[in-house]
Amino acid sequence: MALHHVSFGEGVPVLSLHGWTPDHRLMSGCLEPVFADVPGYRRLYPDLPGMGQTPAGAIDSSDGIMAEVRAFVDEQIRDEPFLLIGESYGGYLARGLIAERSEQILGLALVCPIGTALMHADRTVPEHAVLRTEPGVLESLTEGEDFTDLAVVQTAAALEAYRSDVATGLAAADIEALDRIQKNWALSIAPESGPAYARPTLIVCGRQDSVTGFEDQYALLPHYPRATYAVLDVAGHNLQLEQPELFAALIREWLQRASEA
Repeated sequence: MALHHVSFGEGVPVLSLHGWTPDHRLMSGCLEPVFADVPGYRRLYPDLPGMGQTPAGAIDSSDGIMAEVRAFVDEQIRDEPFLLIGESYGGYLARGLIAERSEQILGLALVCPIGTALMHADRTVPEHAVLRTEPGVLESLTEGEDFTDLAVVQTAAALEAYRSDVATGLAAADIEALDRIQKNWALSIAPESGPAYARPTLIVCGRQDSVTGFEDQYALLPHYPRATYAVLDVAGHNLQLEQPELFAALIREWLQRASEA
């Protein structure tokens, strides 16, 4: 299986893994504005199996998804050192990839990642809260739009970004396949099962993230001694849409640290 993907730019490879159910636009939508001012990177945005334009085939586990991520790295990046970014479930996969080939990975950035508890019922998360609104936004929603399910910031700008970066992927997901895969969601090679990862790391979480929270990620810090751990207020699971300026600043600073390591 070849993962459908888009790529931009030339230079140091940057592999970005999106979360559960959306597609590559979740990552390219928020990261490409950052890289517009930071040359020298080749950005790779794949659709994970069962999501976007990549079919699930017979895959029935996270191990199967990880096998396709490995194959993608071997095909597109080969043995070249690269940077790795993962969001939510993509962060879980990214941590698993660190356990397997940390020597090749120059730096790790995790955005609203799954923390120490894989399953949602076991996570420490706050209640959903809405902290910023604009008049007319809720009235502009079309029937069936689920923007308000997770949105902490309910503004026109956040809704526009949600529609272009998140909702498009959600509509393309193979839900039947994802339900099958989720029954075997744990990776056989557990994240953090290898030596501590001592290269520049960023872990950024939303203070109001009701999906992955911010507390379970703190326990990861001993494994990542070069990690910046940031918890942003007025930010939920779509932190990159709700605090875009802070998100961009943190990514740029991580890129700078990784380039100096």
